[in-house]
Formats: sequence, C-alpha cells, structure tokens
Amino acid sequence: MNIDMMKIAIGALIIHKVRSLLTILGIVIGVAAVILLVSIGNGLTSIVNEQFEELGTDLIFVMPGKIKFGDAAGREGGPPGTSNNKLTPRTGIEIQKRIPSIIATVPVATTFASVSYKGEDRVTPILGTTSNYAIIRKSPTSFGTFFDASADNGAKKVAIMGQTVLDDLSITHDPTGEKIKIAGQTFRIAGVLEAKGSALGNDQDDLIIIPMSTYERTFDVDKVNYMYVKTSDPEHLASTVTAIKDVLLKTHLKAEDFSVVDPKELLNTASTILGSITAALGGIAAISLVVGGIGIANIMLVSVTERTKEIGLRKAVGATYRHILSQFLAEAIFLSLTGGLVGVLIGTGLSLLLRQFVNTDITWWSIGISFGVSLLVGVTSGMGPAIKAARKDPIDALRYE
Repeated sequence: MNIDMMKIAIGALIIHKVRSLLTILGIVIGVAAVILLVSIGNGLTSIVNEQFEELGTDLIFVMPGKIKFGDAAGREGGPPGTSNNKLTPRTGIEIQKRIPSIIATVPVATTFASVSYKGEDRVTPILGTTSNYAIIRKSPTSFGTFFDASADNGAKKVAIMGQTVLDDLSITHDPTGEKIKIAGQTFRIAGVLEAKGSALGNDQDDLIIIPMSTYERTFDVDKVNYMYVKTSDPEHLASTVTAIKDVLLKTHLKAEDFSVVDPKELLNTASTILGSITAALGGIAAISLVVGGIGIANIMLVSVTERTKEIGLRKAVGATYRHILSQFLAEAIFLSLTGGLVGVLIGTGLSLLLRQFVNTDITWWSIGISFGVSLLVGVTSGMGPAIKAARKDPIDALRYE
C-alpha cells in the first residue's frame, strides 16, 4: 500500500466529509472512553497503594467482625466494627503485654458529634485514640502539637483539629489554646493537623481527634472500631497475626468474631478488586470500538455499491485485484486511524482535566492498546468490503445503474 494509494483513498473520503466524520465518531468515543476510564481505574489503584505505603509494612489491623479474603471473600458475624463482641482499649494493652514483638497498640473509636466555635456549628467526625496515633499514621501538625500520653491518662479535654473543620468553622488563624465545644462539652484546641486532602472520596481532614479516655467519658462508650498493632518484626507478620488471635481468644473473645489482618493481604485483595474494575471499565468502553467498526464496515459497503462504475472503469484501464483491494482497505484504515488519533487526544485531555477533581493516571500502554485496537478494527471492518470491491467483474460493474 503506497503513498499514492493512500492519497486516492483520502481524496475519496474527503468527497463525503460529513459521512466520513460520522463514521469515525464511534472510534473516537471508544478510544477516548477506554483511555479515560482506565486512567480513572489506575488512579484509584495508585491511591490505594499510596495509602498502604504510608502505613508501612509493620502494622497489623484488628477489628470486630469477621472478614474473609480470597475465594471466600466476605464477612461473617456482622461488618467490622459492629460485632456484638466489642474490642476495647484494654484489649490492646493485653496484646502488647503478652506478645514481646508488639511495640505499640493504637485503639481507634469513631462517632459523629456537634461542634461549635464562636457561633459557628457543624456535625463532625470525632476520633478517639492515643498519642501513638500521630506516629503510626504519620500525622504532623501545622499548628500546636499532638497530645501526649499524659493527656490520655488524665482524660484531658484537648482536641486536635482537621483543616476542613477549621475551614467550615471559619477559623483562619492559629487557634491553638482556644476553646471549642464538642457534644456540648468545652475542649481546648491543642493543635491542627497538616492537610492531607481526599483519598478515594474520603476527606482526610474532616475530623477532630481527642484522647481515648476522654472519648470514653464524653460519649459513655467502651468500644473500639478498629486497632493498629505495630510490630518490631515485620518479616514475620503471619506468626504475629496468629499470636494476636490466640491472645484474643484466650483473654477477650470466646469465639473468633474478630479480624486480625495483615496489610499486605488487604493490599493484594484491594489491588485485585481494583484491577478487575479497571479491566471491566476498559471492556465496557471498548464496546464503542466494536460499534465504530460496524459503522466503518457499513459505510464501506455503501461506498462499494455507489462506486461500482468507478471500480469497473479502473479495472478496464488495468487496475488489478490488489489495487482495488488496497484502495478500499486504505480508506477503512484511514478512517479508523483518524478516529483513534482524535480519540487519544480527547481521552488524554479529559483525563488531565479530571485530574483537578479525581486522581487519574494515564498510562502509555492504555494509549498504545487503544490506538492499536482502532487500527485492527479498521483492517477487520474494511477487509470484507474491500474484497467485495476487488472481486467485481469489470463488465458487470460498467453496466451497473
């Protein structure tokens, strides 16, 4: 297929500009959708990986309720955090006391409560935990300091504010040392967390952290939604998980109505799920490419019929089977490649535009595969009509009305 043949093919398509543009529309939409949806799926995967990397490889999660992974994925005994057998802060103390490799346990309890500051009110997530939370979750402060162990031991009414809460309460200055009301009780603002932004649609700055003992007294609960367990031996997490389960069964829970989770296991499960979602999104978008291919095949068949006399004339003056085949195939390929190129530009542009609102990750392989598939669609869609045109008898073609 030489340059002259491609010029002839392009010239034939330009004659019917509107029809050609409508034909490539399916390819444009398909390629753009594949790139856009795959970039969104990859962005979600990147966020999950970053979250687990931030936690590190030396943490284990403990929560009420039974979670299963892998082929038996699901829950038993109610969702985590809602089991009848509740974990308590004392559970973490017992785990750390009985297992030498455990260097810290950080219980976390959460609820919602009204918060007011100088006439401004809002309902805010309240998180009760210990001073080690700041170290394990890598939560530095932009103003003030995180509370220490004495605040937890003494049930002091101190609060660490998230940036979103400050914004909603119209606090534009350093509020350290000022008073704020949480659930009707007065707290002193000890610090403000550095802004983290959103992850997977969750605003990480929309919270207030108070000492665990203060949380228990304020909300009259003795319940832990989950617990971080930090080990000094990350190379043997599996054996540590087993040891934690043994401690819980012996000292706290009669039945295994809890989950002790290795973060690597969580990451693998999350990556598998997100990978499947990304593939499914790409597959759904690829249907548009198939529709576009059908459109190309249809328009090429119409073109063959309309240009029957032209085919007969070209054969009469010496055009061979190969010449006719190449011309019509070149037209189909040009349509698909043009649609693919425009689709790549639109898909990439939309992905970059959406990056202001959601995390997107454009990969070269998604662009390459999309463009390659559009080329394949052009070849397969145009081959049938091209063969039909090349097989026409020149005498019958010249007589065609």
